[in-house]
Amino acid sequence: MNRKLTGVFANEREILAVTADCREQGYEIVDVYTPYPVHGIDRAMGLSPSRITFVCFALTLLGATLKLWFQTWTSAVSWPVNIGGKPLHSLPAFVPVTFEAAILCGALGTVLVLLIRSGLFPWSKPRLPAPGVTDDRFVLAIRQTNPDLPPDLAERLLRDHGAIEIREDRGEEES
Repeated sequence: MNRKLTGVFANEREILAVTADCREQGYEIVDVYTPYPVHGIDRAMGLSPSRITFVCFALTLLGATLKLWFQTWTSAVSWPVNIGGKPLHSLPAFVPVTFEAAILCGALGTVLVLLIRSGLFPWSKPRLPAPGVTDDRFVLAIRQTNPDLPPDLAERLLRDHGAIEIREDRGEEES
């Protein structure tokens, strides 16, 4: 049994309460759509902390390492020029450019990973679950995969928490 329900709510208190209750009852939270960031919605959904910080750190280290290697290679290996007896590999001279390259790679790489991971491409069409979700509505999308749950429990939960509208999509998979 694969039953998907979406409930439309008017305020953030309702969406927080119904999200936590649906998760406690055993429903899979597909997504929560809000017109602005809602404090505590990640805990109510049961989301783990984001791994984007580790991606940013790895890309920053990669940028710094590649730039430091490139500067060392160009000044000491590929085109060594002895200027006034100074060393060919001068690490203090490489620090500012290495720092800037690290920040650039970390920032641009993180944005690119975020866009790829969230599917936000220039040619992608937005899939809004209900009209008004970007203006003043809050939407909870849940999926019932457990056949032991009563069929009307989800609708009752959504209605008890003040759902303005409830939609049902049977058997439709969302990617």
